[in-house]
Amino acid sequence: MTCSCTKKAMPAERAGYGSMIRYFGIGALSLGVWTAVYWNIEAFSYWIVYGLMRMEPGSLLGGALQFFFYDTPKILLLLVLMVYIISWLRAGLSAERIRDFLSGRAKGISYILAAALGAASPFCSCSTIPLFLGFISARTPIGITMAFLITSPIINEVAVVLLWGLLGWKFAVTYLAVGMLAGISGGIVMDALRAERWLQPMFQKEQLIFHSMQAMPHHGINFVERHFFAMTEVKGIFSKVWIWVVLGVAIGAGLHGFVPQNWFAEHLGAGQWWTVPLSVGVGIPLYTNATGIVPIMESFLAKGLPVGTTLAFCMSAVAVSLPEFMMLKQVMTWKLMLLLFVMLLAMFSLAGWFLNAAQTIIF
Repeated sequence: MTCSCTKKAMPAERAGYGSMIRYFGIGALSLGVWTAVYWNIEAFSYWIVYGLMRMEPGSLLGGALQFFFYDTPKILLLLVLMVYIISWLRAGLSAERIRDFLSGRAKGISYILAAALGAASPFCSCSTIPLFLGFISARTPIGITMAFLITSPIINEVAVVLLWGLLGWKFAVTYLAVGMLAGISGGIVMDALRAERWLQPMFQKEQLIFHSMQAMPHHGINFVERHFFAMTEVKGIFSKVWIWVVLGVAIGAGLHGFVPQNWFAEHLGAGQWWTVPLSVGVGIPLYTNATGIVPIMESFLAKGLPVGTTLAFCMSAVAVSLPEFMMLKQVMTWKLMLLLFVMLLAMFSLAGWFLNAAQTIIF
């Protein structure tokens, strides 16, 4: 009898193995195609604008269009990949383990870990949105998610190395410390204010589920089931945010291509107290990344702008942007977006005032 049962089970087992092989084969092929497309987006954007459209190299319109055709598919591809990966992992995670790790003392450490993960991730402000959506959907507390969202665009390894080489180790360390502190502080403030109340209803539900979870047994789920769950999440989130990605990048492309850098250096004053919050307010709507901001910082300092004013402007320009705010509107209500804006304005202004006052001592 034992042999008979075993023989009957074998076809089902073989079918299961066959599904697994097909799953990993198709997954590997899809990832290969994704990687090939992702790494050729920039070349494709140049071909579209300067080859197919025959725009003049170096023109403002050409630069704005190339930025649009590069950043839009890049962010959409990241959105699909990151939401899929996080949803796939989420399907097999034990809910009570996540809850236990992110509560109590571990939560304080989690702010630091989230900020460190943000510092290590090579994303600009808009490219962090896919991971942000994934974290929210995975029921990660809003403060920890926000620590990542703030820190990720401010800091990356290339920018720190460039700062070290161009402006010295003191400036690089100060930039790194202010960026990490901004992310950690922002996360703590968001959790203290219970900011999950101001998420859009779809994502607010995910946060409320996290906070109300009770311990429950964890049941196994196979790879194929995880795949179908992840694909459902990808389709749902992608359908809600893709249009905002396109509109947001279009605005960012316009700012990137048509707003001259010299205007800021000439109009931010010579260190008066009000120039710091003004520089933050002007910087927040702009769209650039941490690597691209380094030569701008060098230019500002060469023109005589104080260190604090320069840092405040450049950090605000890379931390968030008008395109990012447009995308976040699908996740956050106006109250939460206003809170984020005010919080960043306050944090970067305080950092700018402090560094202006201590400039001669530190540097």
